[in-house]
Amino acid sequence: MTAPAPVGFGEALRYWFKLGCVSFGGPAGQIALMHQELVERRRWISERRFLHALNYCMLLPGPEAQQLATYIGWLMHRTRGGLAAGTLFVLPSLLLIVALSWLSLAYGATPAVAGVFYGVKPAVTALVLHAAWRIGARTLRNGWLWAIAAAAFVAIFLLHVAFPLIILAAGALGYAGARLAPGRFGAGGHGPQAGAASLPALIDDHTPTPAHARFTWRRLRCVLGAGLGVWAGAMALLLACCGADGALTRMAWFFTKAALLTFGGAYAVLPYVFQGAVEHYQWLSASQMMDGLALGETTPGPLIMVVSYVGFAGGWNAALFGADALPLAGIAAALVATWFTFLPSFLFIFVGGPFIESTHGKLTLTAPLTGITAAVVGVIVNLALFFAAHTLWPAGPQGGFEWPAAVIGLAAGVALFAFKRGVIPVVLACGLAGVLWTMGLKWV
Repeated sequence: MTAPAPVGFGEALRYWFKLGCVSFGGPAGQIALMHQELVERRRWISERRFLHALNYCMLLPGPEAQQLATYIGWLMHRTRGGLAAGTLFVLPSLLLIVALSWLSLAYGATPAVAGVFYGVKPAVTALVLHAAWRIGARTLRNGWLWAIAAAAFVAIFLLHVAFPLIILAAGALGYAGARLAPGRFGAGGHGPQAGAASLPALIDDHTPTPAHARFTWRRLRCVLGAGLGVWAGAMALLLACCGADGALTRMAWFFTKAALLTFGGAYAVLPYVFQGAVEHYQWLSASQMMDGLALGETTPGPLIMVVSYVGFAGGWNAALFGADALPLAGIAAALVATWFTFLPSFLFIFVGGPFIESTHGKLTLTAPLTGITAAVVGVIVNLALFFAAHTLWPAGPQGGFEWPAAVIGLAAGVALFAFKRGVIPVVLACGLAGVLWTMGLKWV
């Protein structure tokens, strides 16, 4: 079977926008969606090249699924492809969160909205478990990798080891494993699930790295200078318009720091965001922060999009442009929070991508990343348990068990695992079930 025909930029744009609209389930679910579409169905990229890019994105601070989309878009269509893929991955979520934030702050919670959140949360739990199973089936190809995944789960779930330490340990184990058992740490799908991935791909295992993705020191200096210049220019504009003590300027600096601390996904940085936005700057209340987290969990896009809600609520509450322009203040602050949170992610890909492309055939460099991928499977399982605990026991272990949420989550799991239903039908059905329950229709 021959490789697919070259993909036009317009076709790629349509796919990236579609992905941004349906990317529920957090990073694990989003990565699984990209794998199913780009590796298995469209064959735009091979299994090994996909996993190699994923391993790099897992190392970076920031939303790994959005960075993976940026990486693949950049590899296919140069810088404009990376910018388009990364932007369209978050644009639908940004628009939706801004709209829902406005409705929430202007009109308050309604029973229907609460019902949707009630039903979607257990569905998200099932989606994360399903995605962990899919990625684990392709990654954990032998006992060595299973052991790393299990150790990572124990470390983060029972011992509360920091995620960066787990990543470093997994990388070290992968490096050591490449010396002791090199056949066990090669990248790619050698397991029972790798049949689809063996078909020729547009960017295949041995496809030469395109000219724009080859590493040169000159290109590194140009890209790094341009990225830092864009950040400094935006910051200078805010300083000129708002001053150093202005709310938008402080948000820009705060979310830049948050973007550099998001190792391990959004939940790793949420305590930092909570402490800064709620307790220190008092941009929003703790209750509003929880509302934002619920929006982040139940809308497409990265969970870190909760920062868009934080920015919107902060601008609204501060009435930056006066009491008659609250929505405008919220939109401006949401844009600032989103811009400064995601700008470093683009820079990481455009700066580091050429170096990573030069390593995809070298076991001494790919083996540590393979170990990291195995560890991340264990961390994803821990995230699924976190979701389940907060969904089924929202008031804590001493509170009551939410059996309707358990039924909805079990139904979502059966639909995903047994009947292989798509993400959107499952999420919509669970949201509807949540509305019916909270609106008073008692069913078993």
